[in-house]
Parts: sequence; structure tokens; C-alpha cells
Amino acid sequence: MTKELTKEQVLLKLTSMCSSAEHCSGEMLKKMDDWDVSPQIQAEVMAYLVKEKYIDDARFCRFFVNDKIKYNKWGRRKVEQALWAKRIDSDTARAALDEVPDELYINILSQLLEDKKKSVKGRSDYEIKCKLVRFAMGRGFTYDIINKCIDGAEETSYDDI
Repeated sequence: MTKELTKEQVLLKLTSMCSSAEHCSGEMLKKMDDWDVSPQIQAEVMAYLVKEKYIDDARFCRFFVNDKIKYNKWGRRKVEQALWAKRIDSDTARAALDEVPDELYINILSQLLEDKKKSVKGRSDYEIKCKLVRFAMGRGFTYDIINKCIDGAEETSYDDI
């Protein structure tokens, strides 16, 4: 049988986590659930973390969206799904995602498709295009962004593949 953590121990662990990296309220609640912390202590700890600005879901969202788009090269749908999995409120997520201009998605996806096109094999241009669309959708890009990028890529022929 494990010893239950006190409120002070939980607070110390979570504040040190939040001091070293950006976290959201969903992650903190999951941690406390994993540690079998009582709901009353969870509520008190969360109130303290929010009041003292250790946790700010809107701030977390902005950083998360920026990192996933620029470094992981994810599209809007994949980022939305990851935020949902982290229990981020849909309005907060939408606000952070709406700050990202379509041009950024287009630039990232254009580069991804250009690199992917080198390794895609197909019997026809149509088959290659389908494979590229499937790849881009798997990365979480919306169909309108995919179309803009592929239509732009069609101006440069598939003959050089």
C-alpha cells in the first residue's frame, strides 16, 4: 500500500514541474489522478497553481501550437486533436490556432510535399497526387491548404520526379 501524498508534497512537485516547463491544467490533473490525490486537494492545488500563474492554459496553448507547427510540422487538425487530448477547452484552442496565418501552413506544407514528392512513386500524376494528399492529411493539414499547395506544385511538373 502506498502512502498518500500531502497537499504540500503535491504542491512542491507540481510547482517545480511548472517552473521548468510549460504545462496545462489537464496534465496537472492527470498527474494528481495518477498519484491518487483526493479531489479536495486537487481543487485546492489547481486553484493555487492558476492564481500564482504556474498554469495558464491560454499561454500553454500558444506555445504548444507554435512548437507543433514550426518544429513538428503538424497541420491544424493534428494540433487540435493533441490539444483535445490534453483537455484544453475548445475555445482556448481555437483562439490559439486562429492566430496562425494560413501562409505559415502553406509554407510548411509546400516544403514537406516537395521533399515527399522525391520519394513517391506512382503510375500516373493522379496516383502521385493522391499519395501526396494522403500524406498531408496524415500530418493534419486541412484540405483547402493541401489543395493550395498541390495546385502550386502542379505548376512545376511531376516529370522531374
